[in-house]
Amino acid sequence: MLRRHLLNASAALLLPAAARAATPVTLVVPFAAGGVADLTARTVGQAMAATLGQPVVVDNRPGAGGIVATQAVLQRPADGQTLLLMSNATAVSVHLVKKLPFDVQQDLAPVTTLGFFELGLAVAAESRFRSLQELLAFGRANPGKLTVGTIAVGSTQHLAAELFKSRSSLDAVVVPYKGSPAVLQALRAGEIDLGVEVLSPLLPQVQAGSLRLLAVTGARRFAALPEVPTVREQGVADYEVDSWNALAVARGTPAAAIERLRQAALAALAEPAVQRTLLAQGVTPRGGTPAELQALLAAEIRHWGGVVRAAKIDPE
Repeated sequence: MLRRHLLNASAALLLPAAARAATPVTLVVPFAAGGVADLTARTVGQAMAATLGQPVVVDNRPGAGGIVATQAVLQRPADGQTLLLMSNATAVSVHLVKKLPFDVQQDLAPVTTLGFFELGLAVAAESRFRSLQELLAFGRANPGKLTVGTIAVGSTQHLAAELFKSRSSLDAVVVPYKGSPAVLQALRAGEIDLGVEVLSPLLPQVQAGSLRLLAVTGARRFAALPEVPTVREQGVADYEVDSWNALAVARGTPAAAIERLRQAALAALAEPAVQRTLLAQGVTPRGGTPAELQALLAAEIRHWGGVVRAAKIDPE
């Protein structure tokens, strides 16, 4: 009986340390499960857990342009136990919401970028347009006749389409749909001439032969699609669009905690299995420093602000 009592007492003394070690890090994702951002978060988070010695739990909080997710992070202690998955939507929200309940540059502390994912300009497999130059030639000769499908107004895809119109001097009609499946269905059915979408949902359709990629939107060709030229290569000067994901925490989080999280993320991104998974989704893994992410966010806020104003999108 005495031995059993001593063993139980010893186990009780060990519980607090074990409980602390098992306390999960929460990664709040401002998008629904199943998309490229969610997959990036889950892939990197799972790999980070091994370095941190703690599980990383993804908490999907879609809605209100990322406001719901960001508030969830800011309402929790700034102790490095809660992360936010940021994206260029974080920068765009500054211009789409009249009164954000927080300042993304002052209230969030950057940790690191995770990856960049380009968009593709796609047409149906049987489309008359065999190249982006052919599509542009038709659009310029027939103002207002070309239709471009994207997801919701204010999304990266929608703003990328508006920027494409502006930089290519194209008079086209941008048609927003409720989601990526609707855009792809409209493209296959011939309801729209061109679709602008992130590569992840496009790749299976391209591989199946139902869609063709005319261009990718990044500064250089995507490694997994070396045969597909960029928009810039095909004559649209100064056009480049990359979507991205990154990690941030609440301002006030200790620097040591931020660096611990950053090193865990960098270790995850260096794993070949993580790289293969992300590249298969059209994501190029790329980490960085907090200062680099802070500069990226500031630059994106300036850039997308100009696009939103040029497209005459009124903040809500």
